[in-house]
Amino acid sequence: MSKRDRMSGNEAIATAIRQIDPDVIAAFPITPSTEIPQYISGFKANGLISTEFIAVESEHSAMSACIGAAAAGVRAMTATSSAGMALMYELLYIAASDRLPIVLAAVNRALTGPININADHSDSMGARDSGWIQIYSENAQEAYDNMLMAHRIGEHADVMLPVMICQDGFITSHAIENILLEEDETARAFVGVYDPPHHILDPAEPAAVGPYSVSPYVMEMKRAQFEGMARAGGVILEVAADFEKTFGRRYGFFEEYRMEDAESAILIMSSAAGTAKDAVDRLRGKGVRAGLVKLRVFRPFPAAELAAALSGVKALAIMDRSDGFSGNGGPLGAEVRAALYGRADGIRTINLVYGLGGRDTRVEDFENIYAELEEMKDGPTDASPYCRHIGQRENTNKGTD
Repeated sequence: MSKRDRMSGNEAIATAIRQIDPDVIAAFPITPSTEIPQYISGFKANGLISTEFIAVESEHSAMSACIGAAAAGVRAMTATSSAGMALMYELLYIAASDRLPIVLAAVNRALTGPININADHSDSMGARDSGWIQIYSENAQEAYDNMLMAHRIGEHADVMLPVMICQDGFITSHAIENILLEEDETARAFVGVYDPPHHILDPAEPAAVGPYSVSPYVMEMKRAQFEGMARAGGVILEVAADFEKTFGRRYGFFEEYRMEDAESAILIMSSAAGTAKDAVDRLRGKGVRAGLVKLRVFRPFPAAELAAALSGVKALAIMDRSDGFSGNGGPLGAEVRAALYGRADGIRTINLVYGLGGRDTRVEDFENIYAELEEMKDGPTDASPYCRHIGQRENTNKGTD
């Protein structure tokens, strides 16, 4: 039976980890994820977990230790943020290509430079093509729930890929919220026991993990990895269905908020979705047919499902909390527009980069975005494909706008 408590997103993640009681955790502290290994070390010192906690000298070493542990056939986890994730980048690709279902708690923080410790998605978006499943959380409840589902997704025989559970630094990681927690035994039973069919310590099956791959084999290995990611979508929904049956909370690839008759919509990820929902509620009270889609699963990217969910809207704002520097907008903007092409043509879209380095985005800001969408929805389609930053501090003394 669920019990109500109050805690931050970091504590919620740590609580889920305590309930899972993985075999190995290797971590190095970095703001704003530092609290997670701090909680874990406390659990270990107090005898609440049997986990082998490895305090390493860097994030590169943390992921290296997790790779070694996972290759030996045990459940391994870590946590990091920002430059810590960047220091792991080489190992992120190795973990994915070796098909090791490591789980990483990513507390999203701006990636230097300039130096900044607040939330945006530049760290995890920089790793979006590393082969990791990526699931994003709006609040502490979702961070906790997503962590309970992560191992079952990554360890599924049809997937065998690492999983990144993301939440916004400080906004979600440090803010105290009401949350429903599950009983330790029930949560642990839901996650289940990890018993991989292959590992390097099996004397009956000698194997090497991560050897040099010569050209005749690399593409076949990458294709197998691609196919595992493609199958992950079905497994994510399967695990979510069991989660709802067990705990009563529903999840999918994304959440549709007041989309039943929406003509204008915002597509967004993580904590700012809650602020945007308040704007939707205000506008609905004024008769504006506004809606919102909150993307939860970024990898694998649910292109067909998103296109179907958005097919009824006339104008769409795609919100990116990181910049792509590609000339085609941010990472989410480029992916969503590609998903709509040939599936839901005719939707007028804008891509807005917001909240970099922790910049606040208010309810009023989202109301202004919906006002722009209302003007766009019956306009010419060739006027819509552009990207710009919002919430900027402009130097009006020099005549800029």
